[in-house]
Amino acid sequence: MKSLITLAVSATIATATVASAESYAFKALGQPVATGLIQKNVEQPFFENFAEKTGIDATVDYKPLDVTGIKDTEQLRILKAGLFDIVSLRMSQVSRDEPTILGLDLVGLNPDYDTGRKTIAAFADKVDAQLQAKFNTKLLGVWPFGPQVLFCEPEIAQLSDLQGKKVRVYDQNLANFVSSVGGTPVPIGFPDVHQSLARGVVDCAITGPSSANSAGWPEVTNYMLPVAFQLAVNGYGINLDAWNKLSAEDQVKLEAGFDQLVEDIWTYSEELFDDAVRCNVGQDPCETVKKYDLKLVPITDADKAIIESAVNEISFPTWAEVCDKQNPTCSEDWKAAMGAVMTQ
Repeated sequence: MKSLITLAVSATIATATVASAESYAFKALGQPVATGLIQKNVEQPFFENFAEKTGIDATVDYKPLDVTGIKDTEQLRILKAGLFDIVSLRMSQVSRDEPTILGLDLVGLNPDYDTGRKTIAAFADKVDAQLQAKFNTKLLGVWPFGPQVLFCEPEIAQLSDLQGKKVRVYDQNLANFVSSVGGTPVPIGFPDVHQSLARGVVDCAITGPSSANSAGWPEVTNYMLPVAFQLAVNGYGINLDAWNKLSAEDQVKLEAGFDQLVEDIWTYSEELFDDAVRCNVGQDPCETVKKYDLKLVPITDADKAIIESAVNEISFPTWAEVCDKQNPTCSEDWKAAMGAVMTQ
C-alpha cells in the first residue's frame, strides 16, 4: 500500500513539474530591412530560431522596424509602454530621449573595432542603469554597424576639403564635428540620401561602406574617404516586465543567447566593412555587395589627428553639456570609464 502511495505522490510531483515549466511568447522589433545584411543574415535568423539559439521554450513574433510604421526615435517609448518586449535599438536615434547613450560612440572615440569593443564595454553598464531607471528597459548588448565613412561627389583629398560643402549627417554629435571642419551639416534620413546626392542637395554624405553600397551611393558619388567618424552602434533592450517573468535559469540562458548574437554581429560587421570598402573602389575579393569604381582617398596623418582630437575638443564637451542636464553624473561617469580603458 505504501508503495502505491509513494508512486502516486511521485507522479503528482512529476506532473506539477511539467506543468510549471515556463513557455514564453515575445514580440520583437528589429532593425529596418533597408539597413541590409546584418539584419537579414544575422538578426532575423536569430529571432526566427529563438528557442534553439537561447535554449528557452519561447516563440517570438519578429517584425523589422520599417514594416511597422513605427519611427526609430520612438523605440525607447515603445519599450517602456510594453508594446514590444524586445527591441533592436538604433542608438543614435533613441539618444534624443536618453543622451547618455551617445557616450558609447562619440565622434572620434572609436577609430576601429578593437577600440570600440573596449570603450563600449566600459560604458555600457552606465547606459543600462539609465535605461532601467527611466525606460523600464534592460540592455542586453551593444554592437556596431561599423565605421561610418565619407562619400563625396566633388573631389576631396582630405577632411579640410569639406570647407563650404554640404554634408549629410545622422546625429548632432556628428553635425558638430562637420561644422568644426568648415562643412555645413544637413540632417537627412537614410532613404532620401541617394536622391539628395544626385540632385546636389548635399555634396557629401556619411554612412557605412556596406550600407552605402546597398543604397547605390557610389552611383552618385566619386570619392570615398574611409576615416572612421563613429561605429554606428546599436543594441538590444528588453522590457523589464518581460525580463522579470523569466525564471532565473531562463534569464541566464537569454543573456547567453544575446551575448552570442552580439559577438556574431561584431565579427560579421568587420567582415562586411572590409569587403564593402574593396567593392566600392573596384578591388577584389568583392563578395558581399556590388563592385563600383569610386576613388579611394588615402587617410592623411593630418586627418587622423583631426579625428583623434575631436573627442576632447568637440564631441565630448558638447555632448557632456546636454547629457549632464538629464543625467547629473553623465560626464563624470564617462570620464571614469574611459580613464579605466586608457590604463588597460
